[in-house]
Amino acid sequence: MGIRKQFLKTKPVCKVTFTIPEKKENAAKIAHVVGEFNDWSTTANPMKRLKKGGFSTTVDLETGRSYQFRYLLEASHWENDSDADGYLPTPYGDSRNSVIQL
Repeated sequence: MGIRKQFLKTKPVCKVTFTIPEKKENAAKIAHVVGEFNDWSTTANPMKRLKKGGFSTTVDLETGRSYQFRYLLEASHWENDSDADGYLPTPYGDSRNSVIQL
């Protein structure tokens, strides 16, 4: 997994690029990044399929706070990001969410 942060000098915004690398064991055809920044919408932030496989998308996020998120593959399989700034238990107690700190 991968997260790239690009802080803007003129605005309190960070362009965050979320990337899921291709894995042979993961033959997903669709992926979304789902989190607090999109009210946990499973359709708001689709990820673009990369030429070498994997997925990527960029989201503008407000700086000075943190956000919980996860990746949704094939509308049924949840993944965390190994490059997240941290992890917190979900409100359901069955797993953990990735956290990004801006």
